[in-house]
Amino acid sequence: MAKDPVARLRVAPGTKVDLGRHATDATLGWEKEWALEELERAKERLDVLQARLYAEEQRSVLLVLQAMDAAGKDGTIRSILSGLNPAGVHVASFKVPGGRETQHDYLWRVHEQAPAKGHIGVFNRSHYEDVLVVRVKGFAPKAVWSKRYEHIREFEQLLADEGTRIVKCFLHVGKDEQRERLQERVDDPEKRWKFRMGDLDDRALWPKFQRAYEDALERTSTKYAPWYVVPADRNWVRNLAVAKILLGVLEDMDPQLPPPEDGIEGLVVR
Repeated sequence: MAKDPVARLRVAPGTKVDLGRHATDATLGWEKEWALEELERAKERLDVLQARLYAEEQRSVLLVLQAMDAAGKDGTIRSILSGLNPAGVHVASFKVPGGRETQHDYLWRVHEQAPAKGHIGVFNRSHYEDVLVVRVKGFAPKAVWSKRYEHIREFEQLLADEGTRIVKCFLHVGKDEQRERLQERVDDPEKRWKFRMGDLDDRALWPKFQRAYEDALERTSTKYAPWYVVPADRNWVRNLAVAKILLGVLEDMDPQLPPPEDGIEGLVVR
């Protein structure tokens, strides 16, 4: 058994995924007070490594976040990326295709948002909508969406080959917890704008979405673009887990500052 609880969240390539066996309310052995302090320490380290990645300008990182409604994608992004240099972070959200997007293949708009060298990119929903929502709601026949797992693996291989480290997190929220969060949106005037009646339609399709997620995790978790199933019922667990996953990627990359110009050492600015 891996000593690092976050490592146990990783979906090993080729393994069967049963989301029912992944506790959505797991604490990963952490205490809340410690986890909140550890998150701040992780963010300080992320800040240093992001600055080096930006200065190095040779490679990039892509963090993909997928989840059922109200699992906390926005909250995760706000929590772990606040304080980083915004010039080096790009967040892209993918909604229903429209305009020019409908005139191209489904990956066209996604590739356009891939992070530039030196940047951390975050996909708030992603190309996986085209094997999730499209599948569950019948927007395309199986003959169409079933081919997309291979497309996605090859697309992510392309990004990886060109210097982008990819990490994908499925924020795994429980159905009861989702109900409470959706109700909170309805009851709170400051959050009501987030709620849409279609959320209830998606909730009614919960078993089908779970199966679609299981297939996506099984068929697209690779060595170069792994999936992690992150328990999301407790915000403090979710946030720290994703922060640690992202931090682990950057530490493994070990970005280096470019050498200074000759003659700078010992220079006195007058």
